[in-house]
Amino acid sequence: MNEAVVLTPERILEVTEDVLRRFGLAKATVVDVARALDVSHGSVYRHFPSKASLRQAVAKRWLDRVNAPLQKIAEASGPAPARLERWLRTMFSIKHKKLSDDPEMFATYLTLAQEACEAVRAHRQGLVDQIAQILSDGVKQGVFQVADPGASARALFDATSRFHHPAHSDEWRDPELAGRIDFMLALLLRGLEAPRKR
Repeated sequence: MNEAVVLTPERILEVTEDVLRRFGLAKATVVDVARALDVSHGSVYRHFPSKASLRQAVAKRWLDRVNAPLQKIAEASGPAPARLERWLRTMFSIKHKKLSDDPEMFATYLTLAQEACEAVRAHRQGLVDQIAQILSDGVKQGVFQVADPGASARALFDATSRFHHPAHSDEWRDPELAGRIDFMLALLLRGLEAPRKR
């Protein structure tokens, strides 16, 4: 073992993702991660005190990569309806791409989501907060009529879950999916519109 290696949390998480891809969430152990790093498992535990904390950190790292482009859209300026549509389409696209590009980690995320781990709960709340930010901007711009941006954001997130929640990933191969998304987004955006002044 090479205990002289300088371990960083980021390096451990990179290797843990590889180990999870190889062995799956159920079989991967901290010992497997340590072996891949060529260190003792105690070295890994110095950074992550338990297997659960390591799994949470891997989930958070993966979810942070999903979140970054969405945060940029939420914080951008411009008409709120276009931003909301772009935000939702980007979220769907990211999730669908993750499934096709990295199915092993996607399956891991699905399991973690089913376990309702803290990282996933925080991720979901962050996404709802981003929608609320766009809705609030739309109210200020006079284009959305929304009494409670937070509650409305949660409703939008829940209403679109079929297109982004991993539990529905089998449906994402439907050849009519793009048309269903277009129709649903048009309906949602119309429902948010503020009445036009006469």
